Amino acid sequence: MWSRITRLIGQDGLEKLIGKSVLIVGIGGVGGYVAEMLARCGIGRVGIMDFDVVDISNINRQIIALNSNIGECKTDVMKARILDINPDCEVVAINSRFNADSATVLDGGWNYVVDAIDSFEDKVALICLAKERGLNIVSAMGAGNRIKPCTFEITDIYKTSYDSLAKKLRKTLREKGITKLDVCYTKEPVVSVSQGVGSISYVVAECGIKIAGFVIDRLLSQ
Repeated sequence: MWSRITRLIGQDGLEKLIGKSVLIVGIGGVGGYVAEMLARCGIGRVGIMDFDVVDISNINRQIIALNSNIGECKTDVMKARILDINPDCEVVAINSRFNADSATVLDGGWNYVVDAIDSFEDKVALICLAKERGLNIVSAMGAGNRIKPCTFEITDIYKTSYDSLAKKLRKTLREKGITKLDVCYTKEPVVSVSQGVGSISYVVAECGIKIAGFVIDRLLSQ
């Protein structure tokens, strides 16, 4: 099943990925695509953490969301999907919200942590606690309220622009003494919506795929 990827990275590269572990916090639009891509690249151990269930409003953009699994725990659905892709993958499913009280999940020997959390407070807690532990982490910025195909890029949080979430996060992290953070963001202008946040499938997918590619590249170079 890995013949196509070994043509690109070789057997040694594949074995390296099989020996790596990645924790994804937030298995929604962005995080679901990150998990999908990592599973299809042969990552040997994948942690997925989310407290939510699949809702009908998720179907427009979340890779795990189907009419047939509405009401099921996102982590259960994602775990089954990953194992259907790669039965040899060790999937650690944590059906819980990440906050300071659940931070012990970070002590799982992860080679990389992906922050795909929507809640700003929980996002800050994850970043700060991961940094305290010296963990590699990359964070997703805004993917909502955009409709044009986006050019997402990975850069340091302090080099971002045209992203309101990144602006708010920069200020908070500066106050907490965090001087560097890899983030995935786009300069694509937001679309004005009447209420809440609008989203479309290919934009969140682009963000998730960009993050997954970044993590794979970093793991291969370790």
